[in-house]
Amino acid sequence: MLAQNKNSITIPGEIICKEGLVILSLREYQKLQERAVLTYYLKGKEAEKLDKLVEEGLKEYQDGETINAPSLREALKIYDRRKNKKH
Repeated sequence: MLAQNKNSITIPGEIICKEGLVILSLREYQKLQERAVLTYYLKGKEAEKLDKLVEEGLKEYQDGETINAPSLREALKIYDRRKNKKH
């Protein structure tokens, strides 16, 4: 008599035959997810422009100039209003 393992999983044969099946460890799955994200490399003026934007954002964050809004659209409106008041 075979002892049943409490950690066994039953997978219907039709799923395996119809769609296929992949079993990965959680670590391997996470590695695959990380590699699925596109990586962009900027050069020249594009890189400088992004660096400046990031620096401005970090300074605003450090100065406590964060925005609470129900949507990105509303946050951008608030941001534009604040930016225009400063100039």
